[in-house]
Amino acid sequence: MAPEREREARERATAGTGAGTRARLRLDQPQPPRRRFLPEYDPEAFGRLSERIARFLGTGRFIVWMTVVIIMWVVWNVSAPRDLRFDNYPFIFLTLMLSLQASYAAPLILLAQNRQDDRDKVNLEQDRKQNERSIADTEYLTREIAALRVGLGEVATRDWIRSELEDLLKELEARRPDGPGGGRVVFPAEHPRGRDVDDR
Repeated sequence: MAPEREREARERATAGTGAGTRARLRLDQPQPPRRRFLPEYDPEAFGRLSERIARFLGTGRFIVWMTVVIIMWVVWNVSAPRDLRFDNYPFIFLTLMLSLQASYAAPLILLAQNRQDDRDKVNLEQDRKQNERSIADTEYLTREIAALRVGLGEVATRDWIRSELEDLLKELEARRPDGPGGGRVVFPAEHPRGRDVDDR
């Protein structure tokens, strides 16, 4: 019994330091990069390529060239000598090629549309922020103009000061014991109509 216990104790003691055990993970060191079995690619470059292909597929030049190729294919496989034909009448190989082209074109067009949607979202967000800034600036300018109008409403104009002084002068002349001062005008108006046009 005792030798078995000693053996178990030795196994437990050497379990953490044995050569067959896994090395401890250190958190202060980066892990080595994992080996990848799939080839790596640049998604941005692939996206740009897909946009170029999608742009070309949407042009009239592509439709013209595809029509020319299909017509030549059909004419060759109908009128050429029998041993030179590579795709006889049901044109199964042509159907296969067109299906293959469509199966690649659809995902490339969808990828290009997704990239365009992402750009549109970014542009819309920038436009929204720009509109918010413009609205904030407009509201600030509106408040400033209103404050200026209120301030200008309290400014005394020349006509108002002249009329107040004339009223005060009439009141003083009425209080003088010898009466009005012989029709003398102390503050004559600058314009014959008695109102300044440039007084605003």
